[in-house]
Amino acid sequence: MNKRLSGNLIIIGGAEDKEGRKEILKKVCECIKKEEDDLVIATIATEYPKEAEEKYRKAFGELGILNIDILDISDREDAFKDDNVAMIKDASLIFFTGGDQLRITSLIGGSPVYDALKEVAVNGIYIVGTSAGASVMSDTMIVQGDDEDSPRKCTLKMAPGLGLIKDVIIDQHFAQRGRIGRLLTGIAQNPEVLGIGIDENTAIIVEKNGMIEVIGEGAVYFVDGSKITYTNVSELKSDEILSMHNVILHVLTENNKFDLIKKMPFEEEKTSYENNTKENI
Repeated sequence: MNKRLSGNLIIIGGAEDKEGRKEILKKVCECIKKEEDDLVIATIATEYPKEAEEKYRKAFGELGILNIDILDISDREDAFKDDNVAMIKDASLIFFTGGDQLRITSLIGGSPVYDALKEVAVNGIYIVGTSAGASVMSDTMIVQGDDEDSPRKCTLKMAPGLGLIKDVIIDQHFAQRGRIGRLLTGIAQNPEVLGIGIDENTAIIVEKNGMIEVIGEGAVYFVDGSKITYTNVSELKSDEILSMHNVILHVLTENNKFDLIKKMPFEEEKTSYENNTKENI
C-alpha cells in the first residue's frame, strides 16, 4: 500500500443525488455485497443525525442494501463505547455524512473508535465521505474559508483531519460555492500538498495503489503547487491578495483518472511514457 493512503476511499463533493438515479451512491453500493455486508452510516458531523439517518437509510435501502447500522456519536463518551468500536470493526463500508468536519475530529480523535477506523481502513474496507465527510479524510483539512473570493491569507483556516489520505487538501461544493481562492491559499502555504476540489454530485474513487477515478456529473480540480516559482504568501498581511506563479491545474471529469503518486492525469502519464519510448528508439 502506498504511504499516502490508509486504504480505499470514495470522496464525494456533497449534494449527491439521493432521490433520482443515485449514480454515485450506486457506485458506493457496488463495493459491498448488498444482501450480506454491513454498511455503517456515520452521522457524527451533523447536528441533525436523525434527519441524515432517514435520508441515507431510504437511499441505500432503495439501492438494495439490507444491513444498515448508524454510528451516532454526539459526545466524546460515545467514542469510547465498546458497541461503537465493534460496529466499526464489523463494518464492510463506512459512510460519513456531511455537516461540520470539526465535529468528526473533535469527537473521535484519539479515541478507540478512531483507532478502529484506522485499523479497518488499512485492512481495505471502503471509507466514504460526503461534504464535511470528504474534507475530513485528509491529514490536513479546511475548516473555514471565504467562498467566491480571491485567495487571501484570511480566507482559510485549517486543522488536522483523520489522515486517511496524506499530503492533500480536499475541498467540496467546489464550483458551486466558488472555492478556488481558498484552495489556492492552502497550496501556497505548503506547495508539497496537492489540492483537490470536488464539485457537487461528483466524487473520486481512490484505490490503495494511488489511482484516482472521477465519477459523477461535475468536475474535479487538482491543484499542484510543487512547481511554484514565486509566491508572496509569507510576505502578505492577512487581507491582501495572494500572488502565485507556475501553479499547475488539472480539470478531470467522469471516467478520467489521476495518478496521485506522480501527480498527473493518467492520459498525460501515458503520453509522457510514449514520448520517452519514442526518444529511446
